[in-house]
Order: sequence, then C-alpha cells, then structure tokens
Amino acid sequence: MAEQRILGAVLAGGRSSRFGSDKALAPMPDGRTLLDHAIAGLTPHVAQVVICGRNGGLTDRPAPDMGPLGGLNAALHHAHDHGFTGVLTTGCDMPLYPADLPAALIGADAAILKGQQLLGWWPVSLAAELDAHLAEANNRSIYGWLDRIGARVVEMPGLVLPNINRPEDLAGL
Repeated sequence: MAEQRILGAVLAGGRSSRFGSDKALAPMPDGRTLLDHAIAGLTPHVAQVVICGRNGGLTDRPAPDMGPLGGLNAALHHAHDHGFTGVLTTGCDMPLYPADLPAALIGADAAILKGQQLLGWWPVSLAAELDAHLAEANNRSIYGWLDRIGARVVEMPGLVLPNINRPEDLAGL
C-alpha cells in the first residue's frame, strides 16, 4: 500500500469567550503559545500543517465563523486540492498530542478520540459531504456531523488530555 500524504490542521477559529482573550496566543509555562504546542504536536505525523479560522491561515468554508466544521471543511478542501489523503485535526486549545494517536485514528473512515471531537482523522473523500451538511439547515454541531458520517470513536484508556477553555485551566498545567 502506498504511503498516505496527510495534512495536519489546527482548528483555531473559536471566539475564546470562556477564556476572555485569544487563547491560541496564550503562553504556556515554557513561553510558547497554545497554538505553537498544537502545531508541534501534529508536525511529526503529517506532511504539512495548516491553521484554520485565523488571519494568515485557511478561511472557514463556506463562510467565516462557522465553528470547527468551517475550519475542517477548509482543511478538507485544501487537502483535496493539494493531493493529500486526509486530514488529522487538533484544536488550538489542545497543547498535548499523543504520539500513538494517529495510528489509532487513521483508517478508511473518519475517526475521533472519545471525548475529544476535534482530535480526529478525516478522509479527503468527505469534503463534498461536509459541503452538503453545511448547506443544510442544521445547527452545525460537530456531533450532528459525526452522527451523519458514522465516525468511528477511538478509546485510549488511561489517556487524560488537558483542554484549555479558561485561564485557570492553563494555570493548572
């Protein structure tokens, strides 16, 4: 089997309302930002990393402020247009990315880590389906999208990942 060419996408278009400021740019104790850590976590597993939903990155598709699905859709179309097999995603508020996660996620179908819907694998073949989903009258919930495509849920017992939503979450690391 030919080696897959994988795109990494950091979903970073949220409003950070619970955080109170742009959490993607919040510094970790080592001085690097949450966004820097998310990029570093994906980089060893992919051919290229893109940032979705921020100035200088991929614009949410089909329109700005679409939430994580707008960023995922932008990444899927970028992957399709540039010869990638699929997309590994993480959120900008996920400073840790387990080294063994890609092997557990990547397969013929979409997959997410249980309890962490932004840590996922999305085959490029889903681009048109996500276009259709976002064009319909729905709440654009990632849960609705996961149900629609029947995404596989991967469990990694014992794995606890920090998710930074508030300043105290970051302070607790």
